[in-house]
Amino acid sequence: MESIITEIRNGYVGYASYLWQELTNPTWHNYFYWLLGVSAFFFALELLKPWRVDQAKFRKDFWLDFFYMFFNFFLFSLIIYNAASNVVVHLFNDLLGLLGITNLVAFEVMSWPVWGHLLLGFVVRDFVQWWIHRLLHASPRLWEFHKVHHSVAEMGFAAHLRYHWMENVVYRTIEYIPLALIGIGLRDFFIIHIFTLAVGHFNHSNFKLNLGPLKYLFNNPQMHIWHHAYHLPADRRLGVNFGLTLSVWDYLFGTNYIPHDGRDIQLGFPGVEDFPANFVGQNTHGFTGKTNSPPVKKPD
Repeated sequence: MESIITEIRNGYVGYASYLWQELTNPTWHNYFYWLLGVSAFFFALELLKPWRVDQAKFRKDFWLDFFYMFFNFFLFSLIIYNAASNVVVHLFNDLLGLLGITNLVAFEVMSWPVWGHLLLGFVVRDFVQWWIHRLLHASPRLWEFHKVHHSVAEMGFAAHLRYHWMENVVYRTIEYIPLALIGIGLRDFFIIHIFTLAVGHFNHSNFKLNLGPLKYLFNNPQMHIWHHAYHLPADRRLGVNFGLTLSVWDYLFGTNYIPHDGRDIQLGFPGVEDFPANFVGQNTHGFTGKTNSPPVKKPD
């Protein structure tokens, strides 16, 4: 018990120190200023060449989504996640020790060329996250949490990080073992995370770019807008276009769906009109015990 208390205390102190360093010490390895820089870049694109020209520059819920970016990127870890995850990892490693397992690493990828373990870490993580994303839509319980992300009424770069804090828990828990097995280091995670942050901002931005054949590999606004569509055919009631960074998984598994230019389609889900509109209401949603499967949507 004492070790768990120590783990929690060290988690809080360590992350608070890390966050203070992020704020006060701008460097090339600083998540905070990379988040600001990437966000400013895509906001500038939206201002200079908007895809939906009639959408307000500061669209509906812009500032709510802007707060979500920093909450989900930093504050949630400070409040509880970092300390709690340290305890879970500690207990998990203790359990493995009881089973005689002292090292989860199955592939010594850090001995590979940098490009090799970066590429492997990125592809494995994105593939695992694609399946987790599908699970968020397929599970009635998890769908209630995922509704927060789908409550966006007007799309913009900051909508990328509007999601319920429970999604952090689900994603990190499920992806922990696959990533531990390939032994990806912190340096790799920084590079991979910044790249996926940029593509995620791009996917949600009010900006159109024709990727040509690369659209079959990378996610893009023209594809991802349909993931947020209010109206979808009944046979696609669990969603479409689940790709986070890569679109290739949707084409491989037949979940791709782009019937026409979706620039002006209605976003959300049936019932979104009654969904909480504020941060507190959205982040307490999903704990009431009531669940609803993603409803069958009328064809667009």
